[in-house]
Amino acid sequence: MPISLSSSRTWLWLFVLILAAGLLVGIGGWGVVESSEARYAEISREMLASGDWLHPRLLGIQHFHKPPVTYWLTAAGLAALGPTALAVRLPAVLAVLAQVLLVYGLGRLLFQHDRRHALAAAVLYGSFPVVLISALNLTTDAFLMLWELLAAYGLLRYLHGGGWRWFYLFWGGLGLAFLTKGPVGAVLPLMVMAGFYFRQPQPRRPFTIHHVLGVALLLAVGLSWYLYLMAENRAFLDYFLWKQTAERFASAEAFKRAKPWWFYLVLMPVGALPWAVALLVQAARTRWADVPRQWHNVLVFWVLVPLVFFSLAQSKLLLYLLPVYPGLALLTVYYLGRLTDAALYRWYVVMSGVLALLLAGLCLLPALGGALGLALEIHPLTALWPAAGIIALVAQQMLWNQVRVAPRLLVLTVIFSVTVLLTAKAVLHQNQVAANSTRPLVEWLKAHQLDQRPVLIYDEMLPSLAFELDKMPITLVHDNDDLRRETQFEADSSWQQHLVNANDSTRQEYIRGLLRQSPVLIARGELEYYRAWMLPYFPQQQHLGPWVIYYGGWQ
Repeated sequence: MPISLSSSRTWLWLFVLILAAGLLVGIGGWGVVESSEARYAEISREMLASGDWLHPRLLGIQHFHKPPVTYWLTAAGLAALGPTALAVRLPAVLAVLAQVLLVYGLGRLLFQHDRRHALAAAVLYGSFPVVLISALNLTTDAFLMLWELLAAYGLLRYLHGGGWRWFYLFWGGLGLAFLTKGPVGAVLPLMVMAGFYFRQPQPRRPFTIHHVLGVALLLAVGLSWYLYLMAENRAFLDYFLWKQTAERFASAEAFKRAKPWWFYLVLMPVGALPWAVALLVQAARTRWADVPRQWHNVLVFWVLVPLVFFSLAQSKLLLYLLPVYPGLALLTVYYLGRLTDAALYRWYVVMSGVLALLLAGLCLLPALGGALGLALEIHPLTALWPAAGIIALVAQQMLWNQVRVAPRLLVLTVIFSVTVLLTAKAVLHQNQVAANSTRPLVEWLKAHQLDQRPVLIYDEMLPSLAFELDKMPITLVHDNDDLRRETQFEADSSWQQHLVNANDSTRQEYIRGLLRQSPVLIARGELEYYRAWMLPYFPQQQHLGPWVIYYGGWQ
């Protein structure tokens, strides 16, 4: 899908700036969201507050579900901007912008230094819905994808005749991937290597000291944290290798993320709309024998093999599939690049109509939300964003006299993606409780000068509340399985001050002592009848969505 632009690199940076604006405008407009984002945000806040960078803690208890790179980067954002949602999400946004640049670099290598095709691949990747979601919601996946792409680019640059510095970039990126999410970080780089060599004659490369030093770099970066914790406690090796790696992959019950085997077959095209439709149609129309071996290998090793690998895992989330999307972007550009301008123009007409209809539907959301059964509050002014998008689409068709079709297709998808981003963030801001953010609760507490009191949470894990309050609440446990914490690595019992078993008769006096301090109690719904003895301590109540805030005057 070639594009005739005077400077593809200039247009690349323009796209990155536009994407950055679309991602950053209003990104702090809603509080951190339960459960994953809130966990990462709160662990990072506690890490920054304690100064302990090697032992992640969630609500005061050591939490070794993930290696520490995500926490380190998020804590850096918090140190720079304070405990805000903007600070939490900014590093992930920067990671996604860097991914776009790396996809451009991979495109230049695969398209034999054709910057126009590389630019198209970068724009497509940056407009995929799954990539945009990874930028708006703090998880490990945006950072893992950054390191995987960095390693893949370093490897391909080296294999295409680059110097040894690119070889070390490969091993360093692989090490950072290990330090972000463990062995799964090797999937994309290894598939890139397999795709480069499979049935493609390549010159044999002699074994040198650089190979030894590269592996040493991987071990020094990727295994340093693991080895440190193993030296502290040998049980950590078994915990991470089996419970956090093997069991997460093989057990359907682990972490309550089990999905059917076909889950990713459905979700993968959805995460790449609308371009997935064009890719599937053009791939079906193209004879396999007419496709060069390089692109066979990209399809097989960059997309299909990782898709099968992740589909075999019992634990599935959409963002786990991010490593296949660079390959999808590059393949889409390759297949559409085979078309004539007349054929591309037909795709342009179809996409223009479909995307305009989608934006028109977003304009009607404030009026039709109730009729569609959407339990969302959507302010009428929210429709201004998709309306502006429609105006931009019309203006682009009427005013831009670009002869080639490919640039118009790319501009079309950029307008649509940025418009949807801005609309979605406005909706999230208006529906924070529905989006599982506890910021409205904290804002209510602060407005009524209750935020400085002890805060009790009944039978719920709410790291988002701790983050928004910038202090540790006390959780009263009844029968919520999510509150079964892993305390085997705790050196003492001090964690029991913040996690209290309300069913333990020996803890009742401690609970009564807390209640005599005029705390605030937050529960999902009304307290059960057998907790009625607590109600005299809380003569007042406030309902916010599913939450009930119990409080009273100072005693």
